[in-house]
Amino acid sequence: MTTRTAITIGKHTLPNGVVLAPMAGVSDAPFRELCLKLGAGMAVAEMVSADLRLKDTRKSRLRRQKSPSETIRSVQIVGSEPVMLAEAARFNEAEGADIIDINMGCPAKKVCRKAAGSALLADEALVADILSAVVNAVDVPVTLKIRTGIHPDARNGRRIARIAEDCGVALLTVHGRTRADRFKGEAEYDTIADIVQHTQIPVLANGDIDSAVKARWVLEYTGAAGVMIGRAAQGQPWLPGLIARQLAGDINALSPPLTEQCALMLIHLDALHQFYGPLMGVRIARKHIGWFLDSLGAAGNPYSDHDGPECHQETPLSSLTVMKRDFNQLEEDYQQRQWLSQLAEGLAQPRKGSAHDITAMPFSRTQPNVVAA
Repeated sequence: MTTRTAITIGKHTLPNGVVLAPMAGVSDAPFRELCLKLGAGMAVAEMVSADLRLKDTRKSRLRRQKSPSETIRSVQIVGSEPVMLAEAARFNEAEGADIIDINMGCPAKKVCRKAAGSALLADEALVADILSAVVNAVDVPVTLKIRTGIHPDARNGRRIARIAEDCGVALLTVHGRTRADRFKGEAEYDTIADIVQHTQIPVLANGDIDSAVKARWVLEYTGAAGVMIGRAAQGQPWLPGLIARQLAGDINALSPPLTEQCALMLIHLDALHQFYGPLMGVRIARKHIGWFLDSLGAAGNPYSDHDGPECHQETPLSSLTVMKRDFNQLEEDYQQRQWLSQLAEGLAQPRKGSAHDITAMPFSRTQPNVVAA
């Protein structure tokens, strides 16, 4: 199976139907840039507050930064007041946004306490007011991200989708959980399938999609136009593009070799240091490299002991914990770079026969801070 026909959002046509999710604290300009270069069809920026009084804060300025590879720039805004959201949409359009995305899916307490994010799903009249206000405020297409409802006993995703369609929303993304579910349990796709069946606008399916096999199943089951990849891409910026190529039938599309994964993470590391500066960049890099190390020990890692000729033995979680602890103790940008370079060099050296054993790297236990000045 290949992906559906090309997804069109207003005058924009995505190169493929695999989109990187807007994740606060994750989908910044360096991460989006790398995911786009590696083949993601689009990358939605981190949510920014619709309160323009905050637009000049450091956080807001950084979140509004454009990635050089963003030929289609999608900016997500979050808030609860129609007039404020409309003003924010106009502001971001003036700054160069090609698409305005509205957040009605975030389950975070600090967002929902302000009656924003997924909390809005409880007030369908307000949803309609917000969507009408934003669509009428800008000339660029407006998209919407939602959950299936507030609670498993109060799923209203289909009604919200119909409201969105009636208001002129160009594309809908549905995370297959309710607000109450947060990120617990398995995503449910029945509501997404129901929404697809009863709306005419393109729908992206989101939630627990971590491979082309899962993406293909979700597309077939729901009838969605495409998929949005969220947490699975953390530490694996190549994943959206890989899924897109595999869905398109590229039989040669494989996960990058471990040494190439390290090389890509080095590129990401340098970009983070440059974007945020040495102090903040070092701190933010810790979570991204931590996610990368987590991916090395995951059961679904393509290099685990059940997956083929270039495999290594799965890394014990205790060893990964030690490696992450060691990396997190590094205080300087050059120390982080050397640590990751050492990991890449170690992975290039076969150990235990033909397999890589990253638990045997010299820095993993005995030299947490061994770096050159």
